[in-house]
Amino acid sequence: MEHLIATWVVKVWQNRRLGEYAPSWDPVGDHSPNSLFAASFAQSGFPMDIPSPDPYYRLLPEHQVKRIDPRRGVKVKGLWYDGPALDAYKGLASSRGGRHKGQWVIHREPRDRRTVYFQDPATHEWHPLAWTGLPPDGTDLPAFGDLRVEELLTRVRQAGLKPQTDAELLPALLKMIGAVDPVADWPTRMTKARRIRHAREAAQAAAAAADRPPEARPAQDRLRPATAVGKAEPWPEQARRATRALDAERRRRREERVGDTRPGLPPRLGATYRAHSLFLLPAEDDSDGEDSTDPRPPQPYQRPEQGE
Repeated sequence: MEHLIATWVVKVWQNRRLGEYAPSWDPVGDHSPNSLFAASFAQSGFPMDIPSPDPYYRLLPEHQVKRIDPRRGVKVKGLWYDGPALDAYKGLASSRGGRHKGQWVIHREPRDRRTVYFQDPATHEWHPLAWTGLPPDGTDLPAFGDLRVEELLTRVRQAGLKPQTDAELLPALLKMIGAVDPVADWPTRMTKARRIRHAREAAQAAAAAADRPPEARPAQDRLRPATAVGKAEPWPEQARRATRALDAERRRRREERVGDTRPGLPPRLGATYRAHSLFLLPAEDDSDGEDSTDPRPPQPYQRPEQGE
């Protein structure tokens, strides 16, 4: 559709004849926007101007944050975000004036909620802030947008859950993305509406990746090949990524609770009984003054004779 509209603009709309808007140097000539564009190139050439990445950040929706939490960072539409760029401003009020006096400005990407962006007021540099619920080991996590976040928070409220951190929301989010039903059962068990939703979410994530500057790419996308960035991911592959991420998150949590699960040497036979038996005699006390290192073997007990 984009290619079709661009072709119509160049071949049809910009080829129309200019009437009262003709150039002053040839008011009676037969000119069109395309001919004036060619004349400007012939007169001054083509100046190469590389655009700055700032317009991408400034066009994103703004959010006013009253306070930067020292432990959790900033909260944007139900999710918490944090990063090293906030360390110098945690617990402090913004020096900004005007209508939103004393508030910090955070820019959100509606198509990819894994990251928000913060502009340092001192250096004016843009810094990405990662969602605090992302896996700490950098597991490849599919992108998700505003609609997915609203559905996630709604389900959490309906279930009566009160998560302490956003990390507790990650398993529920991964199940919603595509790990509930096996990929092999999708053609029969998934409805058309769900398939359309998955396809739309993948297309929005690809559009966000194509618009985003390279330095603003999330850490999860840096693990993917450069040729895959900016292309819509098929929904079966998106579900497989969600399933792998869910398995990795469950494995990480299990290892944190259990500890080292590598197999070791089995205990000796009867070790539990000897450790907790009530009939076990205490060890001999060697503090009676005798030399415990006496090399002579212990003498057997002899019954005394009568009369002794």
